[in-house]
Amino acid sequence: MKNVTTARQKELLSVIYDLFSNTGYPPTYEEMRENLGVSSNQSIMDLLGKLRQNGLIKRESGARSLTILPLGYEILGRPSLVPMLGVTTAGLPAEAIAISGQWQTVSRDVARLDQEMFMLKVSGDSMINAGIDDGDAVLVQTKKEFITGEIVYAEINGEGTIKRFISEDKPPYVYLKPENPEYDNIVFTEDVELKGKVISILKNSQWMPAK
Repeated sequence: MKNVTTARQKELLSVIYDLFSNTGYPPTYEEMRENLGVSSNQSIMDLLGKLRQNGLIKRESGARSLTILPLGYEILGRPSLVPMLGVTTAGLPAEAIAISGQWQTVSRDVARLDQEMFMLKVSGDSMINAGIDDGDAVLVQTKKEFITGEIVYAEINGEGTIKRFISEDKPPYVYLKPENPEYDNIVFTEDVELKGKVISILKNSQWMPAK
């Protein structure tokens, strides 16, 4: 039997979206109660259970763990939201700087968010020949398998960097390549962990595909 989203469920989904957009954080039970005009947490929990069952949200323990899934955005007819996780470098690897409570809308022509996504602001100039400049933001799709030539977000001993992933049959075989001749390749070791693929670049308020 096909799950049906009721008007009340959609109303709560819209409340969650608006609170994400306005505050940058998942809503509390109190915020959802006040915006929906109900007095009990159980009413909210029941509606959240239905939204989760219908594949519109993902929820761990606690209200603050809410995430709207692609079908939820489709039901609402509103742009997807992705978290701005912090600042990373297009240069030498450096520790990411957390930016709490910031979310950005992403239109459907940028990416279908069927995988987990996050955004990072870029600091540095090692990827300028790939069109990624200091101050740009990048949209990163989390994944586990990568193809040579893809621009990736990698962490090296916990420090993040944006580079192009290269795998070939000649030395140094597998490495991270900057798109600026002033920087050296980073040879792949067990300390390097690929976290995701850069799929779009936000430059001067305009989204561009990563190449």
